[in-house]
Amino acid sequence: MELDWQLERKFCRFEDDLAVTDGCVIEGYASLFGDQDRGGDIVEKGAYAKSLARLRAEGRQVKMLWQHDPAQPIGVWDEVREDDRGLYVKGRLLDSVARAREAAALIAARAIDGLSIGYRTVTAAKNDKGRRLLRELELWEVSLVTFPMLPSARVGAKGEDLARDALRELATAFEDARREMART
Repeated sequence: MELDWQLERKFCRFEDDLAVTDGCVIEGYASLFGDQDRGGDIVEKGAYAKSLARLRAEGRQVKMLWQHDPAQPIGVWDEVREDDRGLYVKGRLLDSVARAREAAALIAARAIDGLSIGYRTVTAAKNDKGRRLLRELELWEVSLVTFPMLPSARVGAKGEDLARDALRELATAFEDARREMART
């Protein structure tokens, strides 16, 4: 078993089904299983199960932070669970917190479109392509962030057309290719 006590972060763009309702309820996926992120890591199904069970048993919650800043909690995650797709979160931005009100406005304006997990790797392995497979993670927090890392999960405004989606995906692919060429 590999133990690494360093806090790591993974970024994930909101899905099309992300919702902010009543100005404060937010839900979506913070992590998607099987998708390679821009750092080359892949989270496997079940990676959060032990951590979530431990948190429940201890009566603790995953924290909702602004940009991974522990001094800026902006809400609470009322539901954090794994399903077949990934790590689903649903919670409330606290309207009594100024930064939370700002976050709701930024999400509505599509200026913020990402979620990021803060975690510690408990076990990982390499696949045949040398990519890290994250098998067990200790989840600490899920933050609203500006720059997501997982391109397959993204915000989509209701009614957005398929051409715009395709162009966004193409732009992401070109940006990834440009970065890869710059490294070689």
